[in-house]
Amino acid sequence: MDNDSEGTRYRALFISDVHLGTRGCQAGMLLDFLRVYDAETIYLVGDIVDAWQLKSGWYWPQTHNDVVQKLLRKARKGARMIYIPGNHDEFLRDFPGHHFGGIEVIEQTVHVAADGKRYLVIHGDAFDVVVRHAKWLAFLGDWAYVTALGINTWLNVVRRRLGLSYWSLSAWAKLKVKNAVSFIGHFEETLAREAKRLNCDGVICGHIHHATLRDLEGVTYINSGDWVESCTAIIEHFDGRFEIVRWSDLVRERNSKSESKNPDGSEAGKSGTLIPQRAA
Repeated sequence: MDNDSEGTRYRALFISDVHLGTRGCQAGMLLDFLRVYDAETIYLVGDIVDAWQLKSGWYWPQTHNDVVQKLLRKARKGARMIYIPGNHDEFLRDFPGHHFGGIEVIEQTVHVAADGKRYLVIHGDAFDVVVRHAKWLAFLGDWAYVTALGINTWLNVVRRRLGLSYWSLSAWAKLKVKNAVSFIGHFEETLAREAKRLNCDGVICGHIHHATLRDLEGVTYINSGDWVESCTAIIEHFDGRFEIVRWSDLVRERNSKSESKNPDGSEAGKSGTLIPQRAA
């Protein structure tokens, strides 16, 4: 049964870097999120499908197909669905302006918020010097990232058995390595400048798997994060206000509250529709 009508509706929803077709994709988490969150306009901001990994080995479980069907269902029910390809699904850049099952493919676009502010919506890989000028190095980096995710999976199996919370090896490394931190900062500043050049008030992007919402010299920089580790998305409220939804944090918070209300260990309160809450 489709539960889309039960979800809370927002003006716009931005999702990126799902990487369907990879073992690291948190498709189940995304499905739960999409059952709760709905919007008039849904932007798929690149790397939704990972053609790089699918070329090297086919991996497409039922949950990945369920995500595609859920998105197509939302489009059929009236949501405007805009797909902005990234570097991992760059094959779609050969079809600008085309519609697939109600999903419109656009290279980049400008989203006008409820308060009239203009936001450049773009995946962001065009401003990644590695992807642009050394694609072989980008492939090597992708292999290293997938390897780190594999290590991370087993590491967190051990952590769960010890009663410890989820911890991301790749995210820790990315934020601790000086060059990675410098790259993120440069990436954000470059995109903010591009938004300003196009007379936009802000930019909404993906690509670097680092969700954030902040001001950069008068330009609002928003990154929707990913659905491989952080499980984050961006929502626009009907007053034009933007917010990061950190879905995995909300799920952990809800489960923690449910367990505290059920000291006998019963499963009551652990199923059903999650209620969206304000995220930090």
